[in-house]
Amino acid sequence: MRGLKGKTGIVAGGGRGIGAATARRLADEGAQVVIGDIMAEWAKETAAAIREHGGKAIGVALDGTSAASQAAIVQAALDEFGGLDFYHSNLAGGTEGDIDILNCSEEVLDRSFAINAKSHFLATQAALPVLIERGGGAMIYTSSGAAISGNPLQVAYPMTKNALHALVRHVARKFGKQGIRANGICPGVVLTEAVAQHLTQEYVDSMLATLPHRRLGQPDDIAGAIAFLASDDGVWVNGQLWHVNGGSLLRD
Repeated sequence: MRGLKGKTGIVAGGGRGIGAATARRLADEGAQVVIGDIMAEWAKETAAAIREHGGKAIGVALDGTSAASQAAIVQAALDEFGGLDFYHSNLAGGTEGDIDILNCSEEVLDRSFAINAKSHFLATQAALPVLIERGGGAMIYTSSGAAISGNPLQVAYPMTKNALHALVRHVARKFGKQGIRANGICPGVVLTEAVAQHLTQEYVDSMLATLPHRRLGQPDDIAGAIAFLASDDGVWVNGQLWHVNGGSLLRD
């Protein structure tokens, strides 16, 4: 893809799964990557693997729900690579106990909003001034098809993802004239390490039966879309929520 070689980006939540696949893809395209994760060792291991293959990457601890930690990872990019061109905010979780509106505690709701909405808010506050000062750049957020699918089994998680969509559109509208583009990726069922541990073969078969595709998603499927949005090939895409899902949701 055009325009990624020599660029610097942050991948938050990059220790495993979609984030790690994205960090590898970006490094393969020539970008310099700062990988952050609440599990600092995961981030450092992924960065080390990238360096072993000739790429440029560092891994750091990141608590996405902390403004200080978000500021620190942006500073790490500046200190290590001299700038910042894009930020992939890929944090998600906190779904345990998120059942339905009558069976979801206030504690579960607060945790979900902290991880799935507040973290993206804080990432944007930390990265945006640096991107604007640089002359522009990309904020790319990982959302979910759960935001629009009408999931009967969760309430807090889909609410947080809709909040994230509002953030994407706000940043695109407010700062587009300053060279900022903001977009979100809404993955379908992606077989990350965490997801695969909780899926039975019966569930996989049932998903495949309704999916207009021959397989479920892989982290590399999402990584390719994110790399495009970070690259110069994606400069005309702004304020969009892309559903990368093998056709599980068919939308205009």
